[in-house]
Amino acid sequence: MLTRRSVITSLAGGLGLLSIPESAQAGGQLEEPLVDSVRTALSSAIANQAPPVPEFPDTGSRLEFLRWQGAMSDRLRTKKPDWRARQEFLQTIWYESRRAGLDTAMVMGLVQVESNFRKFAISSVGARGYMQIMPFWTRVLADGDAGKLFHMQTNLRFGCVILRHYLDRENGNLFMALGRYNGSRGKSPYPNAVFGAQRRWEFTA
Repeated sequence: MLTRRSVITSLAGGLGLLSIPESAQAGGQLEEPLVDSVRTALSSAIANQAPPVPEFPDTGSRLEFLRWQGAMSDRLRTKKPDWRARQEFLQTIWYESRRAGLDTAMVMGLVQVESNFRKFAISSVGARGYMQIMPFWTRVLADGDAGKLFHMQTNLRFGCVILRHYLDRENGNLFMALGRYNGSRGKSPYPNAVFGAQRRWEFTA
């Protein structure tokens, strides 16, 4: 039997309302100075409204992407039942993870751990959206409107660029970079959770 709360939550999610934000259990990034390349990458994401369109050097690369998208769509169906929303999400996360030089399966695992693929998730420390981005990022880059972090491409761009930034700061040590992303640098539970979730999203062409 559906409870009154579950019915309301379901309606809110279907209508894209923010009045009943979904909670998430995630840590938070720490505010720190940004290099110009990171600032530019994040600023451009705020201006983009449509999902990015991947470009492929050849037909084989495009077919590989389509096979990946089809496989991931089947796995993601229970989390994102709407076909169009699912395809746009996968297209965007594929684009943004590769743009940042990150493993796409790992980024999918991170989203699973951070928000369980909930677009409007908010953690106890105020982190928002799919990749649980802290609101201060919009303050240092734009007008401070944290609502922008619920925009799909903005959130995924921020998450991937921030993780890439942390990975560079940690000299390629993904374990330490993931800990920094979660605000738990040097501790194992969060990185291990991401690595565990990553296995669900591995793809062999």
